[in-house]
Amino acid sequence: MMVALGALALCLAAAPAMAQEGEGALNNIPPKGVTVDELIQRFATKEKEFKLAREQYTWTQSVKVQTLEGNSVDGEYQQVFDVVFDDKGRRSQLIKFAPQDTLSRISMTKEDLDDIEKRMPFTMTIDDLPLYNVKYMGQQQEDELNCYVFDLSPKKIDKGQRYFEGRIWVDDHDFQIVKTYGKNVPDLGKPKKGDENLFPRFTTWREQIDGRYWFPTYTKVDDNLHFVMGDVHIRQVVKYENYRRFGSNTKIIFEGQEIKGTGDAPKDEKK
Repeated sequence: MMVALGALALCLAAAPAMAQEGEGALNNIPPKGVTVDELIQRFATKEKEFKLAREQYTWTQSVKVQTLEGNSVDGEYQQVFDVVFDDKGRRSQLIKFAPQDTLSRISMTKEDLDDIEKRMPFTMTIDDLPLYNVKYMGQQQEDELNCYVFDLSPKKIDKGQRYFEGRIWVDDHDFQIVKTYGKNVPDLGKPKKGDENLFPRFTTWREQIDGRYWFPTYTKVDDNLHFVMGDVHIRQVVKYENYRRFGSNTKIIFEGQEIKGTGDAPKDEKK
């Protein structure tokens, strides 16, 4: 998000820490019956399978971004759209709701919109592994799930490329990511020239939609962006709803097996 030119960004109190409800204590114990390297390969392979399967689904996505002064909302960006396929089977977006943008202290950038589309619903596939440092942190209860916990950071940052940096929780039964917490990097711009494009920390939760895959359903942001002009408190919610498998005769083959899904409706939203 870029600070709006001519706007006075007021210094605010530090944003409240992200409340990770449902988390148990992090236990620094090794996985049983599998090495850490084998575990990483296993969940990254499963993530590749899931990513291919999600490309055959439609859903409704809503985005709300707010700036706050104290406890009061003083600007808002909102959009609701359907992610669908056209008559040639190409993915597209149909805007359903897009009121006037009232953000005045920041502006939404191309990178912000790209992050919402591609990196907040983060996947860590076998193809992505060479780009990241993956550190096993232990095991932790996440609601009713027992999860392996990993910290991720990019090995290097190439010009024009963006990456995720943070923590993921991998279900020890399905070997898929069920929660993500971190931010997209790098921040961009030249602070000394007042040209800053900063990105918030976020949490994305997934839910099991079709009995086989864990789909992103809810992303939450509550963070301060530290611009040279001053801090701006950001609140943001992204919802992914009404997942449905696209009715197509196309088969997705991964590692010799067809990827299937029933396209059941999502469970209750994460509050």
